[in-house]
Amino acid sequence: MVTYRTHSIEFKRQVVQEFLSGETLHGLAKRHELPRNLIRIWVQKYEAGSFDEDLAAADTMQTYEAWIAALERLVGRQALEIEFLKGL
Repeated sequence: MVTYRTHSIEFKRQVVQEFLSGETLHGLAKRHELPRNLIRIWVQKYEAGSFDEDLAAADTMQTYEAWIAALERLVGRQALEIEFLKGL
């Protein structure tokens, strides 16, 4: 079974900063035991502004709010079904 590691935004930002300061891609990948392609992806995301904490927090909040709204609709639907079945 394949296990995936998750890295914090701070770690990703640190690796990207090291790359942008002149560290070689091969050296970074070897030292941190990361695929080179993953570091390239992190650099692209960093340059696009995806590692900003406020932006990440806003995305997380939006995801949670959508999930809560979906659950509230489901609870409302189930409450209606319960009331209908009690009436039989």
